[in-house]
Amino acid sequence: MTSSSPRTPHLLFVGLVLVLVGPLGCIQGQSFAEEGPGPSSPPPLPEDGGPPPGPGSQEEPAPGTVRIAAFNVHRFFDTVCESGNCGGAAYEELPTAEVFQARAGRIAQAISAMKAGVVLLSEVETLPCLEALEARLPEVSTAVLGEIGTPASVDVAILSRYPLREVRRHRAQRLLPLPDGTTTYFSRELLEVRLDVQGTEVIVFAAHFRSRVNDDPARRYAEAEAARDIVMAVAAERPGALVVLGGDLNDVPGSPPLDALERGGALERVSQDRPLEEIGTVWFQGASLAIDHLYRARDASGQDVPGSFRVVRDGPGSGLARSDHAAVQADFELPPR
Repeated sequence: MTSSSPRTPHLLFVGLVLVLVGPLGCIQGQSFAEEGPGPSSPPPLPEDGGPPPGPGSQEEPAPGTVRIAAFNVHRFFDTVCESGNCGGAAYEELPTAEVFQARAGRIAQAISAMKAGVVLLSEVETLPCLEALEARLPEVSTAVLGEIGTPASVDVAILSRYPLREVRRHRAQRLLPLPDGTTTYFSRELLEVRLDVQGTEVIVFAAHFRSRVNDDPARRYAEAEAARDIVMAVAAERPGALVVLGGDLNDVPGSPPLDALERGGALERVSQDRPLEEIGTVWFQGASLAIDHLYRARDASGQDVPGSFRVVRDGPGSGLARSDHAAVQADFELPPR
């Protein structure tokens, strides 16, 4: 198994985003260094390790296709306190070994049931967390963590059934311009993994844009613009590959960041043919919000299978595996060899 750890937006945009955010400004937490937990955390995990009620195991994708999923597992912390302020009301949870093992089993069971060849994860704290999932998923041959190195950071990761060709990390290489003339970085790693899927190349990007807790909409917009540019460049570089970006983008269709991702039509949201009420992944004040997404680069190869997009959750009004997020998945036709 393999493991391893621009345009400047107009000032008018900032005012527009602040209006749009309104009461949605507290959807979820981010990292210890930036903010505390969101207001709608899932219920505490029991220590017995028993599975939650779930959607059941799915069928394998059809031959010649690959299933790609994105899942924010919600603050999956290990048993070591890295921040110096853990447990109780602190942001960094400090689970017992029993609770940690139960949670790893619960998340792994949900991942296995999706039958996805590639899973883009958000909010995995450390390599031991990722390895705990990997150990429970014998079908996985590649596991890569996008660790940013701050105490108690919850990072992106990628699990795959397929062999690894290459890993690229973009956070340290890309400065993001802000309207006030300053610059910033992606709030988490923008993790790129290139895979050999049945003899064809599949390139996936795991993204987790800036949270709306203590909101900084200009940064999320800058992340979207930079991610679009990076994915478009890779699609131009590797036109024979299937290129997919996915993750918790913390914004809904029609928002300025997602409009920035979709500008010019180079990136196509896989769920665009579905009504909004069918693609929500988190619940806030009784409303289902679509903030987890999959995008395909249209200038590269491969197609999404019509009608294959799916939101996966334990039940109505819930997330998956006790996360506050449901997962999203879709099947993609592989490029010709």
